[in-house]
Amino acid sequence: MLARLVLIITLAFFGSQVCFGQKTLANPKPTPVADTQPIRSTPAYADLLLEKTELQSSLDALLVDYTEQYPKVKELRSQLGFLNAEMDRLLAVKPENAGRLSDALGKLMLRKVELESNLEALRAQYKDDHPEVKKLRRKIETYEASIKEILG
Repeated sequence: MLARLVLIITLAFFGSQVCFGQKTLANPKPTPVADTQPIRSTPAYADLLLEKTELQSSLDALLVDYTEQYPKVKELRSQLGFLNAEMDRLLAVKPENAGRLSDALGKLMLRKVELESNLEALRAQYKDDHPEVKKLRRKIETYEASIKEILG
């Protein structure tokens, strides 16, 4: 537990350090980190960042031996896509609402990402009207409703 907390803090610190002074060709000015820093410092964001790091690490290890067509590689890419969408959602929260971004919210979002990934796999096998697909969609809707309730 302590090791996980240290990892979360370290990732949050280094992630914020990377953002300072970051320049792109389209925008030569530094990225305005002040707007997102309160969000990046929240437990919810740290939970998502930790999961993203773990998924990316697993993906990188798989890509040493397998191609993009390998089923597990595809699955991890899909999960990373859903996870990135939730992280973007958090970053869109106004800094003054950062207090709402609790560890519980992070866990809700992580569970929703997992369910969305499972739904994608089910939809590759079954049609949308299949009972298992319907059940999983309802679960996702339940998680989404809870997330929306917290985010306001």
